Amino acid sequence: MQKKEKEEYMDQSFRDSIGTVDEEGKRKWVYPKKPKGKLYNARTWVSVFLLAILFSGPFIRIDGQPLLLINIIERKFVIFGQIFWPQDFYIFVLIMLAGVLFIVLFTVVFGRLFCGWVCPQTIFMEMVFRKIEYWIEGDFKHQKRLNDGPWNGEKIRKKVLKHGIFFLISFIISNTFLAYIIGSEALIEVITDNPMNHIGGLVSILIFTGVFYWVFSWFREQVCIVACPYGRLQSVMLDRNSIVVAYDYIRGEIRGKFKKNEDRTQANKGDCIDCNQCVDVCPTGIDIRNGTQLECVNCTACIDACDHMMESVGLPKGLIRYDSEEGIVNKAAKKFTPRSIGYSIVLLLIMGLVSFLLISRTDVDASILKTPGQQYQKRENNQVSNLYNYKIINKTFEEIPAEIRMMEGEGEIQYIGNNQELIIPSESMAEGTFFLIRNMGDIEDRNTKVRLGIYSKEGELLDEVKTSFAAPVKRKK
Repeated sequence: MQKKEKEEYMDQSFRDSIGTVDEEGKRKWVYPKKPKGKLYNARTWVSVFLLAILFSGPFIRIDGQPLLLINIIERKFVIFGQIFWPQDFYIFVLIMLAGVLFIVLFTVVFGRLFCGWVCPQTIFMEMVFRKIEYWIEGDFKHQKRLNDGPWNGEKIRKKVLKHGIFFLISFIISNTFLAYIIGSEALIEVITDNPMNHIGGLVSILIFTGVFYWVFSWFREQVCIVACPYGRLQSVMLDRNSIVVAYDYIRGEIRGKFKKNEDRTQANKGDCIDCNQCVDVCPTGIDIRNGTQLECVNCTACIDACDHMMESVGLPKGLIRYDSEEGIVNKAAKKFTPRSIGYSIVLLLIMGLVSFLLISRTDVDASILKTPGQQYQKRENNQVSNLYNYKIINKTFEEIPAEIRMMEGEGEIQYIGNNQELIIPSESMAEGTFFLIRNMGDIEDRNTKVRLGIYSKEGELLDEVKTSFAAPVKRKK
């Protein structure tokens, strides 16, 4: 069968429905066969590594600060030991944008590699909850028999044990994510303290635990098929050059059962022996032989299953493999397309901009504004003053003694209040009011632009602010 004929041979009717929904529109429960193989083993080790980072992350310290903290409540963010405040939000947005573009680029070039190897949903479902299910209830046939059977002692025992462990793990996951929000110290304090003192937090944890438990015990693959926006976007990002988990229909069709000592070429059969092993192991219930599909998360389970069967019957492995449509049809080597090159350039530009902003980021961020409703004040000795409000954020983890000075010209800073010394607390903000006093002889305009610098006690310029100074000076004609 020629290439063109084989392309036309492929039935496309499967695209009219979803693999997990029957003809009546009801949910079809997926019972995937327990996968095994080299790629599955590799994914297991990757998952172990990522899970270790996830659960240890809140307790890892860099210079005494958490590896990652997303404290939305206090608007405090720590990334790799560096503190970020709302004033740095534009940097955070650019980092997120770079991350999204990175995933998009990967999708264009390598398909849904992220979904199969890195996505938390896939890792938790396939490498944690599914493994527990196999351990307690057995492989797919045993699970189906158990679910279809009566509620006897064995079924009750296995179901209670499984769902009890599921709920416990969901509780641990919820607390881990909470630690990334409030910090590990605060979480430990909440856990060790009287629960009645933290009713609101306890209720929140139980709600999130219930959500995680519901997702991994019932919703499962529907997250990838129905809820995940990335899964919806993949259809517009993939092209014929994108590397995906693909079935080589040029080599595999026409399918036919394996017969010993049979010449499959002479019998007009392809290498696919129609064993359905690739279908049995699929966690989203699809047939990869139908082509790239919305439900496919590129988990590689079908590759391992097919390679095992090909090896068993003495046929070459790789009937299902990582490849592109172009690679399968024309045996073309992988190459960068104009679209992937364009995405790469944009990604590099954004990463360069983020790097520049991180390098040029100051330790303090100051805001100095004239007090609303206040005009200039005339003073003795031919002097005039303006009243200003200041807010200075300390982005470091150490207290900073500082002072405000004029960077050009002469002027005196007079703080209002008991404290005549400016101390910026660590990881916090100093705010107050001060007078800027100037001699009338130094002023040439009624509204003069001035530059104020925030200096450390050692004389280092930490930040500068431009503002205006009003004075009763007649305009020159």
